[in-house]
Amino acid sequence: MAHNFKSDIAVDWCPGCGDFGILTSITQALSELNLDPKDVISTSGIGCSGKTPHYLNIAGVHTLHGRSIPFATGIKLSNPHLKVIVPGGDGDMLGIGAGHFVAEGRRNSGLTIMIFDNEVYGLTKGQAAPTMALGEKTKSLARANVFTKVNPITLALTAGYSFVARGFSFDMKQLKEIIKTAILHEGSSVIDILQPCPTYNNINTMEWYRERVYKLEDDKSWDPIIAPGNEAQAEEKFRKAYEKGNEWGDRIPTGIFYDNRTIPSFHKRLNEFVPNYYTNPPATQIVTGSDGYTPVDVEATFSEKIIH
Repeated sequence: MAHNFKSDIAVDWCPGCGDFGILTSITQALSELNLDPKDVISTSGIGCSGKTPHYLNIAGVHTLHGRSIPFATGIKLSNPHLKVIVPGGDGDMLGIGAGHFVAEGRRNSGLTIMIFDNEVYGLTKGQAAPTMALGEKTKSLARANVFTKVNPITLALTAGYSFVARGFSFDMKQLKEIIKTAILHEGSSVIDILQPCPTYNNINTMEWYRERVYKLEDDKSWDPIIAPGNEAQAEEKFRKAYEKGNEWGDRIPTGIFYDNRTIPSFHKRLNEFVPNYYTNPPATQIVTGSDGYTPVDVEATFSEKIIH
């Protein structure tokens, strides 16, 4: 039986915001995967996207600015059987959180990271986010943006993520399928989700995107998957993904750029060194007895360190 993954909390995003399409895509993906809500958890940072866990009928953690990924990593490593999704804004993920974003690419913990990409800081009145192009001036800016932009696709690829994709918030059918594939991916995945901010960004509107986006999967020769046994294809498919990731302007590709299933996840690597990690992960271990105290005999554990 499919579960309802939409909570009863009233959604207070601005009318026309792309966040609504992303939220719908997430809830539909979770429902169609027939996951148990107890097996899914979400972490988020600040901004409009930070509210997403409140609107999902699963466990969630609304964390600090730019810190959703390390929170999510700790949760995943404490219980590798959980599906951990990490919604976050372009400013949250690629500004103050950029260091954590890059570090997670090296770990490959098994997170599903979704970048709500509208090129502005929507919650704090429309400042330029890291994904806004140099010289672009939205109605919320006093002067044109003075910084060059961060490309989420190429950054994710070079950081080492084993699954990299892009969706569009108003193509919920495609986005839902991308999210489903990302959640089932063993390693960490990044989905850059293009979305309008009708309140502060009058350039990258829904109509602007609709005129430009096209689907990689419409090209029948496009195949981003590197399956076990085909490791030799990785370099060539990485190169093609990087080239497509740099395509921006009159045509903007959406879909799955890179899906490398040969890179072992962080928790799989840990399992090689930690006995019973999968069968008895930290989150399921007994840490207190019925009296509320730890069952660990601290004196016996640290007997060699005790100075009498």
